[in-house]
Amino acid sequence: MVENAPLVSVIIPVYNRPDMLLEAVNSVLTQTWRPLEIIVVDDGSTDETTGQSDRLAETYPEVKVIHQENAGAGAAREAGRLVARGEYIQYLDSDDLLLPDKLEHQIAALRSQPECDLAYGKTTLLQQGREPDWTAWKDTGRYMPQIFPHFLWRRAWVTSSPLIKRELSDRAGPWLSLRNNEDWEYDCRLGALGAQLCFVDEFVSITRRHDSNISGQLPEKASLYDRAQVQQLIWQHAKMAGIKDSEPAAQHFASSVFLLARQCASLGMSKESEQLLALTGSIEQPLGKRLNLSVYRLITALVGGELATRFTQSMYNLTSRRSE
Repeated sequence: MVENAPLVSVIIPVYNRPDMLLEAVNSVLTQTWRPLEIIVVDDGSTDETTGQSDRLAETYPEVKVIHQENAGAGAAREAGRLVARGEYIQYLDSDDLLLPDKLEHQIAALRSQPECDLAYGKTTLLQQGREPDWTAWKDTGRYMPQIFPHFLWRRAWVTSSPLIKRELSDRAGPWLSLRNNEDWEYDCRLGALGAQLCFVDEFVSITRRHDSNISGQLPEKASLYDRAQVQQLIWQHAKMAGIKDSEPAAQHFASSVFLLARQCASLGMSKESEQLLALTGSIEQPLGKRLNLSVYRLITALVGGELATRFTQSMYNLTSRRSE
């Protein structure tokens, strides 16, 4: 036990995963670090998860349970954040696992580098029915001093990877009540605050891919709606962090937003599509990409977004086959 050791708050949102919740909580209880508190937020579960979470709280003094109506992972994490007492905040999805010395390694890193606001480490992917291959998932094996520009390419880690100083979490403010990509937006909000990162070159967590991942997915339109809102916020955060339009990551982001705009249009989500097209157009791009955007908008004005998306996709497929 470290003298005057700071408290760590581990926040676990859960919906209808009683067995995985038990495994997630056990992965926290076996941490070499103490003291810690575990805040399980039962997000309106309709199965045995409610009873499981209550039993965990009755059995282990470290565990506290919050029950709320179903509102999504973002709202559940926020409910946990509001009651957390720790100097450090660890978010953990209910189907993922912390490795035993995660907190110890990352707190040591943050104490040795006081200028840093959060520490992250390597996460491995565990496919259902397989053994972990112990390769770093996403970019968790790569040193990143700051969140931007890396997070314009993609979300570079998973929720279990970082350990966040409470002070940074308080400055970032509340989680958004979205159900898709809300974690990516939150990370980028930390980046807009200039968060300094320290890298722990150790495996610290396991993210699990399994059949029930699919059951929790949103209908396509609801998912696209949330993604459209998040993309606009991410670009605002990137600009606050000083990202320039000419940077490769910004150019990649503009292309991905254009693709998302076309996906929205194909489902008749004209408002969201137009918002994303406007975002794409606001990012300075090479002439060829600007022409692509202009042509798409012209076709959309003539025949509508759904037909325009089908037409441009057909042209893309034809061009791709000719280049093969």
